[in-house]
Amino acid sequence: MSKKRSLFWVVYRKELLDSLRDRRALISMIVVPFVVMPLLLLGMGGLTMKVTVSAETREYAVMIIGEEAAPSVLERIEESETLRIVPVADDFREKIAQREIQAVLEIPDDFDERISRGEAAELRIFTYVGDSASRIAADRLERILRAERAQIVRERLAEEGLSDEILRPFSVVQANVAPPEKVTGALLGGILPYVLIMICITGAIYPALDLTAGEKERGTMETLLSSPVPRSILVFGKFGVVLTFSLASGFLAVTALGGSFWVALSQLEAPGQLGELALNPVSIAAFFLLLIPMAALFSALLLVFSLFARNFREAQTYVGPLMIAAILPAAVAVIPGVELTAPLALLPVLNVSLIGRDLLSGIYPWGLIGLILVSSSLYAALALWLAVKLFQKEAVIFRE
Repeated sequence: MSKKRSLFWVVYRKELLDSLRDRRALISMIVVPFVVMPLLLLGMGGLTMKVTVSAETREYAVMIIGEEAAPSVLERIEESETLRIVPVADDFREKIAQREIQAVLEIPDDFDERISRGEAAELRIFTYVGDSASRIAADRLERILRAERAQIVRERLAEEGLSDEILRPFSVVQANVAPPEKVTGALLGGILPYVLIMICITGAIYPALDLTAGEKERGTMETLLSSPVPRSILVFGKFGVVLTFSLASGFLAVTALGGSFWVALSQLEAPGQLGELALNPVSIAAFFLLLIPMAALFSALLLVFSLFARNFREAQTYVGPLMIAAILPAAVAVIPGVELTAPLALLPVLNVSLIGRDLLSGIYPWGLIGLILVSSSLYAALALWLAVKLFQKEAVIFRE
């Protein structure tokens, strides 16, 4: 046993050093999770905020049909700094469809007469459903109309000697009772596990392909197999390197994303509007522990898939379906309302993604955690066993 352990470490060190000398492997393990992902997330966040601010301050073209029937409404719209009234045209529907204007308000001809008689009047807003600019313009028109309606109600109540407070017999105030940890889990519990799972799998792809299909392409696989080291030890050594790259990528991603999160939070003009936020290191550590057998599963599967390939490019083709099989269940945790149950705890990737949401919220279902840990470890062991079996078949390694 000590000899096999010694041989394992020899193979592991040799493969690890070879991989660390490869610039592309370092990019996949360090640059992508530690540099690219934070820049991408911060860039997307900054771009989203910029677009949102731009949308809020942009001027939108609206058309008012029957404006002479409601001069007070027209005056309110003219006072708006973000709504521009355009001349009335018969083809207003076509103009909305072509996005030449964003919304049209139609006021009935007898609007003022109805209001003066205390009757109800119907106003219509024509929009382009699905177009964000049209929706924003329509929302602003509705806010103006609500303000006008409130003014009319106040005037009617004043005529009767009543206060408008009669329409508001009570007020409602929301108060957060969730601790900071649970608030953070609710905000990040869906997306953070998904990102970390993808980073771990992505970090394992290049070393797995390079240590199998890459060696075939370079012609070094025959030399390696002719050594007196058992093939099972060779597989374990390669597997250990791939798993190291996978977990290192995940660890660097946690560090980088945590820093990015706090940087982004500090840039908010009113961070208190999100409530008090906190990430529990114990929850992060527990999730990372459950991430290990899942990373081991995909490390072994990547070795299996790439072992069939004749060269590196062919191996990349084989890995594509495996990535799709990982992305779909990992993304399920982002969907609201999906809860972790015992059957779901047996499904690889999905189980880790769902439990990550609970752990980041400070919820520790120990029974399900144990079930996930055992099932994921079993799947990883089966995948590694399959890799060892295939590595012993010459027809697979040197297939033409």
